[in-house]
Amino acid sequence: MKATTSDIEKAAEVLRAGGLVALPTETVYGLGANAEDPAAVSRIFQVKGRPPTHPLIVHIGGAEQLDEWVEDVPATARLLAEHFWPGPLTLVLRRGRRVPLEATGGLETVAVRVPDHPVALALLGAFGGGVTAPSANRFGSVSPTTADHVRAELGDAIDFVLDGGPCEVGVESTIVDATGEIPSILRPGGVTREELEAVLGSPVAVPATSHVRVPGQHPSHYAPRARVVLVEPEKVVAEAEQAQELGHRVGVLLPPSLAGASVKTHVVEAVPDSMAAYARGLYGYLRELDQRGCDLIVASLPTEEGLGLAIANRLRRAAGPRPS
Repeated sequence: MKATTSDIEKAAEVLRAGGLVALPTETVYGLGANAEDPAAVSRIFQVKGRPPTHPLIVHIGGAEQLDEWVEDVPATARLLAEHFWPGPLTLVLRRGRRVPLEATGGLETVAVRVPDHPVALALLGAFGGGVTAPSANRFGSVSPTTADHVRAELGDAIDFVLDGGPCEVGVESTIVDATGEIPSILRPGGVTREELEAVLGSPVAVPATSHVRVPGQHPSHYAPRARVVLVEPEKVVAEAEQAQELGHRVGVLLPPSLAGASVKTHVVEAVPDSMAAYARGLYGYLRELDQRGCDLIVASLPTEEGLGLAIANRLRRAAGPRPS
C-alpha cells in the first residue's frame, strides 16, 4: 500500500471540493467523485467520455450504511451484503434520497457496494460519505489495475491519484439485481455465481439481457486498441499464425491446454491455469499487447465456471463492436 495517511486526507479534501480522485479497489482502479455532488458526478462522465445514461456505482464504507443510500432492502440483499461485503459484489436496489439521478443515469435504482481495499476504505472513512467510482479509464477501453495505468490514460484530467498497488481481483465486481426476492446476475465479476448460490441456497440466473441498466452492458467494453478475435482453444494457433502471415501484428492469449506450444506470431502471452490468476492479469495482458504494437489479438474463452464466467464476459465485450 503506497498511499499514506496524508495522501488519503488530501484525497478526501479533493472529494469535498468537488474534485475527482482515482482510487484503488480490489477489482480495478476507480474514478471517484462525491456521490451527492451532481456537478462532480457529471464531471466523471465528461472525463471518461461516458454516456450520461450509463449508471455509476456508489461505494460506501460498510454494510451498516446501506439504508442511508437505498430504499426497500429485501432480505436476500441484506444476506448477500452480510456475506460478501467488503468485497467485489454490487447490489442494485431502489435509489435513496441521497443519490442524485446524475449518478444513476436517470434511473430510480442505484448500484451500491463496499470495496475490499484498505486504501479505498480509509478514503471512505476520511471522506465520510459515498463515492461514485466507475473504472478510471476512457469509456469502453481496458480497465486499469495499477495507478500507472490510470496516469497513462487519464493524466491531468484527474485531480489526485491514490496508489494502492496492483488490484488483487483484476476484474470488476459482480452486479446483482437485488430489487426483488429472486436476485439475478447482471454482470459477472469477482464474486462467482457458485458463491452466490451457496449463500442463497438456490440457483442464480445470468440473463443475456436486462431491463435494468448497469455498468459494463455496452456491446463493446473493456476493449484494447487491437481487434480481439475469439476462437475455439484448439484453433488459436492456426488462426493466429494465418493472421500473422496476412500481415497482421498478432498477439495471442495462449490457453493452458496449449501451454508450451510454438506460435509464430508477434507476441504470445501464456494464460495461467488458475482462473483467479487469469482474472488478475487479464487487463494487463491486453494492455501489454497494445503497447507492443499488436493490431489483432487471438484468444479463446475459458470454461464459464467460477471466475471463468467473468473472464469470458470481458473477452466477449472486448471483441464486440467499438463504441461510436
